[in-house]
Amino acid sequence: MSFKSTVLGLLFGLLSTFGTAQNLVITQVHVVSMENEKILTNQNVLVKNGKIQSILPSTSTLSSEWQSTPRIDGKGSFVFPGLAEFHAHLPVSNDGSTQLQEESMWLYLANGVVRIRSMLGHSSHLELRERINSGKLMGPRIVISGPSFSATTVTDPQQAADRVREQKQAGYDHLKIHPGLTLEEMTAIAKTAKQEQIPFGGHVPLEVGIRNALQSGFKSVEHIDGYMEGLLPATLTIDPNTSGPFNLNLASQVDWSKLPELIQLTLAQGSYLAPTLTLFDRYFGYIPADTFRVAPEMKYLPGPLIQQWVNTKKQLERAGMLDEEKVAPYLAFRRKLFLELHRAGIPMLMSSDSPQVFNVPGFSIHHEIALMSEAGMSNLEILKTGSIVPAKYMGTESSWGQVKEGFDADFVLVENNPLLDLKTLQKPVGVVIRGKWIGREELQNQLDRIEKNHLRN
Repeated sequence: MSFKSTVLGLLFGLLSTFGTAQNLVITQVHVVSMENEKILTNQNVLVKNGKIQSILPSTSTLSSEWQSTPRIDGKGSFVFPGLAEFHAHLPVSNDGSTQLQEESMWLYLANGVVRIRSMLGHSSHLELRERINSGKLMGPRIVISGPSFSATTVTDPQQAADRVREQKQAGYDHLKIHPGLTLEEMTAIAKTAKQEQIPFGGHVPLEVGIRNALQSGFKSVEHIDGYMEGLLPATLTIDPNTSGPFNLNLASQVDWSKLPELIQLTLAQGSYLAPTLTLFDRYFGYIPADTFRVAPEMKYLPGPLIQQWVNTKKQLERAGMLDEEKVAPYLAFRRKLFLELHRAGIPMLMSSDSPQVFNVPGFSIHHEIALMSEAGMSNLEILKTGSIVPAKYMGTESSWGQVKEGFDADFVLVENNPLLDLKTLQKPVGVVIRGKWIGREELQNQLDRIEKNHLRN
């Protein structure tokens, strides 16, 4: 079946790429609402002022208000809420150039990502968010963390507390924790963050430990960090010089009998996990750097950045740190840990750490989805990690994360039922963001433009 947009749909897509949201009728679609497992077949979705006004059977007669509204023929495609990448790293604009930031926005949209949580903030990201929110630039909705709290940016508990207030006042939505903080500094950050009502999360500093991190109020633990260390014998002293990246050389010493306690603590604190499985598979995995170098999506990023990633991974390879016999047990441990935590009911956030080593914005989400599926997650559960779960994380589950009347008109059309076919997510028929339609042709045009910007000599 062909999914080419109608002339009217294409015209409307090009006209509505920028500017204010317009009314829109999308006809003949099957709705995967995420409210439950049921699919509403043969529906029309009516969009008004950036919201889903109504979802009606295609046989329904539209009122006079909607008779002249521009229409997109869905031709039997499936509508779902779109994906949220909840561990992203927006490019930093230090020299005034916003090219890479703007390209990243299109890379996300072209892969059906309609929301991102950027986890290493910069003042230029606040400007980017404002341009998107005002309609001057097309892109997904953005949640922005501030610059990280780490051993290099925090000097003492009082300075840490002041920094929390400064980031809240500056307009950041979230705080990012990195390694190196003392327990006293982490306590000051947590106390002030609660006062300022700003969520925080990130890596678990070694001196803080997973138990203190959870009890302090970590809203999200990135990379499932700290859990392995929390499962090691109390008598073991971790030597960073020999333990490897993320202490991967210590996986064989894990005491699984300690996991139920950590699960109960995580559930009691209401914390979320951002697993970033693809980061470990591609950065710290044993597949060679040269294999990823030639992956098709690398053409959408600057050559020097790809080479930097190659150099970074090859340095670990030359040191023998990524030999298969060392890494395979660690990756197996992480898959098992991920599945045990998920089955225990701990909410997982769709996250791929893009753009980090060999994880291209948007494209990396599909690698994450494949790894979650291989680990044992169902398609429905995977889709929830990129829709309902992040909406609950932000406390905004009444306005997005589902295809439902009254919710934000942010959703994606795909050819097949994603509850049965996850690969269909990789090439959207079209994207609706803030009530604006972007068809497949326009998404591909943007990808082609970005590719030309980064042609290799």
